[in-house]
Amino acid sequence: MIEEIEWRVTPGLTSYPDALAEMERRHAAILAGEAKELVWLLEHPPLFTAGTSADPAELFNPQGFPVYEAGRGGRYTYHGPGQRVGYLLLDLNKRGKDVRNFVHALEGWLIDTLRALGVTARRAEGRIGIWVDHGNSEAKIGAIGVRVRRWVTMHGFSINADPDLSHFSGIVPCGIAEYPVTSLAEIGSNDMKGFDAALKKALKSFLDALNHPVDKG
Repeated sequence: MIEEIEWRVTPGLTSYPDALAEMERRHAAILAGEAKELVWLLEHPPLFTAGTSADPAELFNPQGFPVYEAGRGGRYTYHGPGQRVGYLLLDLNKRGKDVRNFVHALEGWLIDTLRALGVTARRAEGRIGIWVDHGNSEAKIGAIGVRVRRWVTMHGFSINADPDLSHFSGIVPCGIAEYPVTSLAEIGSNDMKGFDAALKKALKSFLDALNHPVDKG
């Protein structure tokens, strides 16, 4: 039920340590049955996060941005102004206990949301994230990095609305050096408020995909 989930949009820039602390608090409260599940949309100041598979050789950081251990899966990612970050604290105890299906449904949610904005996005075989055609290449427009502890999810996704794309040069984004990173602004469709509205409109379909997984082969 959508009513069981709090939808929160935080204006301005939220510090990463504050966001981690809030996720930990909410995770514990959900497990204790003391709080609703949460979809939390926000932006961060410029920073890099290191996932559990991060390779120090993929961090250059000429800008001197802070680097935080994230505790999620994956490698290095960038967060900064103009990027929509979504943290999902959802209870998979009542949604199938299937991490693979959770990630697949999350990818589908973002792809459906971008389609509503006129952006054709897709999964890419063997590459995590959300991808679009850009020029003569493919480019990554969204990243996914999640953690599941005691079947309650943490972390989530980021979609590039209009960040400073030069900041991504401080890392090998998610360990993928062969393809560029792009944004909604770069492909002519920057609308973060529109993205938020389309994301919320597609929430029910995302929850249906969680609750009724399909065989993905």
